[in-house]
Amino acid sequence: MANTTSGTTTFGQTFTIDEIVEEAFERLGIQNVSGYQLKSSRRSLNILFQEWGNRGIHYWEIRDTNIDLVEGQDTYKLYRSSAEATAAGDQATTKNNANAGENVFSVSDVLESQLRANTIGSTDQSDTPMTKIDRSTYGGLSNKKSKGTPNQYWVERFIDRTVIHVYPTPDSTNAAKHVHIYYIKRIDDVGDYTNATDVPFRFVPCMVSGLAYYLSMKYAPQLMQGMKLVYEDEFQRALAEDGSASSTYITPKTYYPGT
Repeated sequence: MANTTSGTTTFGQTFTIDEIVEEAFERLGIQNVSGYQLKSSRRSLNILFQEWGNRGIHYWEIRDTNIDLVEGQDTYKLYRSSAEATAAGDQATTKNNANAGENVFSVSDVLESQLRANTIGSTDQSDTPMTKIDRSTYGGLSNKKSKGTPNQYWVERFIDRTVIHVYPTPDSTNAAKHVHIYYIKRIDDVGDYTNATDVPFRFVPCMVSGLAYYLSMKYAPQLMQGMKLVYEDEFQRALAEDGSASSTYITPKTYYPGT
């Protein structure tokens, strides 16, 4: 006889902020939290998400978009928020892979880029890889305004925006093309206590452990070291599961007698 189960897998989606906070405090032996403790814990959870951003790539936040190239324009700006983009008035024009306009905000970094020719999403779409360069290499380019076919890009990151510099600057024959990018989006802020988090199920255990560790610094310093060990262990497991695996090929080693 088969075991009776719930038939659902939505716990990670319905695990709200107040439940996360309760679980973290309970690990410290603290129950019935309210008032300032709730405010403090939400702030700590937002700081935890900022820390994750410093740890590297989180695959669930990788998105892609297509930036319209403009003849003679070598910089393309993507702002942190809609309000900042509206105030600046120079947000890059972006399209999704169905060739429809879309808004792109909160870009943390650009991982890869391709020069995309022909109509986006069509059968004749053609991508040519672009090389990501660092500031020193970009700074060493003698004429950054020289026109041609873009084949390199440098990502400059500010507090309120991410700027993509392309080289060479698009000429008239490349103005109808796009720069297709894979970018990392910042993790959404915590928000209201009834919200769920912008985190996949595999990161729920380390999120709770991380919050418990952060709260232990303030409410139970005697538990801090143990909470840190649990958090780091959970984080490494989640990070390993979050990887982007590829096919593995094993080639037997060949031995040649007498060599």
